[in-house]
Amino acid sequence: MRNTRWQPTLLIRATIVLHVLALLAVIAKPGQWRWALGAVLANHVLLTLVGLWPRSRWLGPNWTQLPAAASARNETALTIDDGPDPVVTPQVLDILDRYAAQATFFCVGEKAARYPDLCREIVRRGHAVENHSQHHRHHFALLGRSGFLRELQAAQDTLTTITGQRPLFFRAPAGLRNPFLDPVLARLGLQLASWSARGFDTRIGDVERVKNKLLRGLRAGAILLVHDGNAARTTDGIPVILEVLPTVLASAAAANLRFVTLRHALL
Repeated sequence: MRNTRWQPTLLIRATIVLHVLALLAVIAKPGQWRWALGAVLANHVLLTLVGLWPRSRWLGPNWTQLPAAASARNETALTIDDGPDPVVTPQVLDILDRYAAQATFFCVGEKAARYPDLCREIVRRGHAVENHSQHHRHHFALLGRSGFLRELQAAQDTLTTITGQRPLFFRAPAGLRNPFLDPVLARLGLQLASWSARGFDTRIGDVERVKNKLLRGLRAGAILLVHDGNAARTTDGIPVILEVLPTVLASAAAANLRFVTLRHALL
């Protein structure tokens, strides 16, 4: 799994150098402070834009697809976010059982604490529970290092206590982050994971549109993203994930693809 020693990316190293040079320039030539400030602000804009790109690796290691060895084994990953949900998650588990598929559930710590038996059932059925923060706050990406550490450590403790398994992966709420997250992930031994295809099934209630988005990205090594928590509903009030999963799982079986957990893909 991930080395706990943080190694800054090229962008982060360049950012540090830029800030040092800007400071030295202002000290040496105070009249140039506008240029120095402009360079620093431009750098911060770049960092912000990179943090708004969930699949970016510019801020640190990020799984956007499975390792090559897993792809060679025709493995693919189904990741399910924002749960557990007492109504939707049990039905998702039954669907996964019917297709003998394994999935990775990125669970919110406070929801897991509310429904601990459901989290244990996820693991009992052969799936994995990973870290999706303790509270899934909308301003998660605005936190600093200490805020990230509190959120992730709390979720680690909550999920480990409930399931008996320490999470190995983390997914940021909405996939958004900033440069302070990666050092915390390294300290906790967590690997950031995003996705290669998503159905936007928290916003889109049209089953066919969600299916098509996921099926277009279904291939060996893919990481698919759907939601059991905060799931959009069809016009009949059915959570979209329940209508979409059977088709996606059947299509994978027809293509000789096998759904595995992210931690299995490490093997």
